[in-house]
Amino acid sequence: MGRTSDARNKLLDAAATLIEQRGYAALGVAEICTTAGVPKGSFYYFFESKQALALTVIDEHWATQRRQWEELLGSGHDPLRRLRDLFEATEEVQRAGQQQVGLVAGCLFGNLALELSNQAEEIRRRLQEIFEAQIDLIEQVVLEAKKQGQAGPSVESREAARSIVAQIEGRVLLAKLLNDPGQLETLWRNCLDLLQVPAHARPTD
Repeated sequence: MGRTSDARNKLLDAAATLIEQRGYAALGVAEICTTAGVPKGSFYYFFESKQALALTVIDEHWATQRRQWEELLGSGHDPLRRLRDLFEATEEVQRAGQQQVGLVAGCLFGNLALELSNQAEEIRRRLQEIFEAQIDLIEQVVLEAKKQGQAGPSVESREAARSIVAQIEGRVLLAKLLNDPGQLETLWRNCLDLLQVPAHARPTD
């Protein structure tokens, strides 16, 4: 059981790395298996297709990211601080990736949405569910910010949360294009403006 589990994990790790670096369409099962050091015959023991593998990569990546988002957005800090912590953690992930391989990898979900949203309906639906879940998490923080007077009373919470997720994705895309994680530094200032945070409530640090 340990060996089969190890082979499955190697396939998932290899697929995640290759998808991040080169995209989905250009990859073949043979290359994934070679990178993982797993016999090609073993691939179909775990996954019925390359798309099934990609869906599993997406789910596992989201499980890890969701835990981080819930920890940051559910902390005891005030709502604005929680959003800032999320932006800083997102930037740090991109910086760490750049230090490891020399390139900003971007967002796995955003990369796949751009590449496959018109080609693979099952993947498109799963990515949509993940983005909606991200919006849900941020919306709760926006509602708290409004309740505490840290966000403008006319701010529409759901749309604001959607815009914040869109800004994160857009800024990560720019960071990937320019190979510059610093592109994410504007997220905080943009968020303050988007939420109509009054001057007296804006953090000074």
